[in-house]
Amino acid sequence: MTVFPTCGRAAVWPTLALAGATFLFAPVLAPAFAQAQSVASAAAENARVLDPVFVSAVRFASDPGSRPIGATVIDAQQIRQAGIGNVNEAIRKLGGIHGRQNASGTSDMVIDLRGFGETASQNMVVLVDGVRLSENELTVPLLSSIPIESVDRIEIVRGGSSVLYGEGATAGVIQVITKRGAQPGLHGTLVAELGTLGHKELRASLAQAWSGFSVDANLGVLNSDNYRDNNGVRQRNFGGGLQWAEGGTRVALRLDLARQDSRMAGALDLAQFRANPRQTLSPDDFGSYDSDRVTLSAEHRIGALELAAELSHRKKKAEAALISVFGDYVSRADSHVTQFSPRLRHNASFGAIDNELVLGLDLARWSRDTDATFGGFPSADARATQRSHAIYLRDEVRLDQWRIAAGARHERFDQDYSDPLSFSNTAYEKKRSLHAWELQAGYTPAAQLELFAKTGRSYRMANADENGLTPNLNQPLEPQISRDLEIGATLGNAQRKLTVRAFRHRLTDEIYYDPTAGVFGANANLDPTRRQGVELELRAQVSADFAVSANLRQVSARFVEGPNSGRQVPLVPRHTAALRLNWLPGNGHSADVGWQWTSKQRYGGDFSNGCDARIPAYGTFDARYAYRSGPWEVAVAGTNLTDKDYFSNAFGVCRNGIYPDSGRQLRLTLRRDF
Repeated sequence: MTVFPTCGRAAVWPTLALAGATFLFAPVLAPAFAQAQSVASAAAENARVLDPVFVSAVRFASDPGSRPIGATVIDAQQIRQAGIGNVNEAIRKLGGIHGRQNASGTSDMVIDLRGFGETASQNMVVLVDGVRLSENELTVPLLSSIPIESVDRIEIVRGGSSVLYGEGATAGVIQVITKRGAQPGLHGTLVAELGTLGHKELRASLAQAWSGFSVDANLGVLNSDNYRDNNGVRQRNFGGGLQWAEGGTRVALRLDLARQDSRMAGALDLAQFRANPRQTLSPDDFGSYDSDRVTLSAEHRIGALELAAELSHRKKKAEAALISVFGDYVSRADSHVTQFSPRLRHNASFGAIDNELVLGLDLARWSRDTDATFGGFPSADARATQRSHAIYLRDEVRLDQWRIAAGARHERFDQDYSDPLSFSNTAYEKKRSLHAWELQAGYTPAAQLELFAKTGRSYRMANADENGLTPNLNQPLEPQISRDLEIGATLGNAQRKLTVRAFRHRLTDEIYYDPTAGVFGANANLDPTRRQGVELELRAQVSADFAVSANLRQVSARFVEGPNSGRQVPLVPRHTAALRLNWLPGNGHSADVGWQWTSKQRYGGDFSNGCDARIPAYGTFDARYAYRSGPWEVAVAGTNLTDKDYFSNAFGVCRNGIYPDSGRQLRLTLRRDF
């Protein structure tokens, strides 16, 4: 197995990044710093160069001038040009976000915004049209169930965001916004894809629009053997919606169904990985995931007042069978979640001051019933529930070159759990009240330059799975609290834009699996920890035919108190980098080439930092070429083109618990638009 070399790269990256930024932004730097612009001229310049997309900074559709401070927006055109096939892939490749293989080996990789390692999915909130896809469980949000053709844009807001989005938003928020209606007439897309590793995929979308009314439907079918033995997946997705809009009123009803059956290849130790990374030691393990979600949303504008709400209900069934010589473990979990989020926004102007006030409620009820047997022992009928009630308020003032926002949230949680046959926690009832706050500011001292700063407090509640195994009998974990700070700057316009952020999260009672807790390890509240680092994001149209994007993240994740003080938090690479080059000459041909690199990191259970081995650094290449003629497009794409043997996830203490990533895969795609 080859290892991507790392010596000296940490030292030269900042120099290369600054040199490249200076070259790309030379036409921008001179006028940007030559003199400060007047308020009127700055506003006119910003209106000219901003991307013509809507954003949802405050859970309402807004004009581009109100985009989230320091946010990343991936639009449908970028996704289309790169030939991206699912939302998870779009976030990693186009958003430059670090991804890690999940335990099932499917395409829904773990997305880690700010170096939270094993609990990355629990420290960010994923929403679809304002409705939480993240759940009160130790599961990865099934982003692959969202039809990619229905996506209008993806918004990535890094850093503490609990005021607007509640618990779990410490690392940030990823919001997927689907398309609102369609152009009049009938439109659709048909995509067929064949690839190595037994990959077969079919996607179809159809939309019909009349005056003020539209209907759409999306269907996806995926069969793949995947890279490893006993790792095949079958997935069926359907999404459909009705929308009506007239004047300042909009009403929409949407249904989303997902069915996934997957085989689970399990973990390997390092010797087994080196001998054959495709092998499995669990040839009979399998699982399934069924999800039904229905959402009713409405918006209404009365002068300067806007009202909006979403009412959503999701039903999910998850089954798993783990077969071993010690006994078979079979489980089935049925969960339900209902969410209701009414809110209002009021815009007002007082001379040169524009004010935006948002007030909202978030009400949710979640429940799960689990039946499980092990080795023939009686079924355990476990039930967990969580109810939450939140109120939040946020106010933003815009004056001249300034944007200043402040907000607060209060939320109450009621958690109940019972499992009469558990060897750990059997029952508990807990009520808690938590609060979050934030203060943000943006300042535009010159055209094409924005400085910003954020500070606040965010929180996370332990979910039902984490509270099911704690060091103290029948005692749920304490809430995790984070003090968040971020400063940064954005330079440039829609053609050439550079964003730099420096951040810090100081956490108390971080919720994490601790292999040293209890007798055999348990989920615990850690001693104080800290995440801090720097992020660099570059987007540039370097010529009429070529565009380039680059992302660089340096993060330090460490314990700052207790017996592990100064040691690294496992499963957090210090450096990650991504580079993409897009070629669009406008003659029907197009190409996209990408490189992703991740530095070494500690094994998931290495809390003492005593293992002399690390998860090795790795770099992978992917590429896509397409030719379009009229409504037809044919494309060939490949991932991990050098066929590198590597792994991005290992839960073991040292040289074990390894989940290998995929080797090279090639795909041929045929697309028809009408």
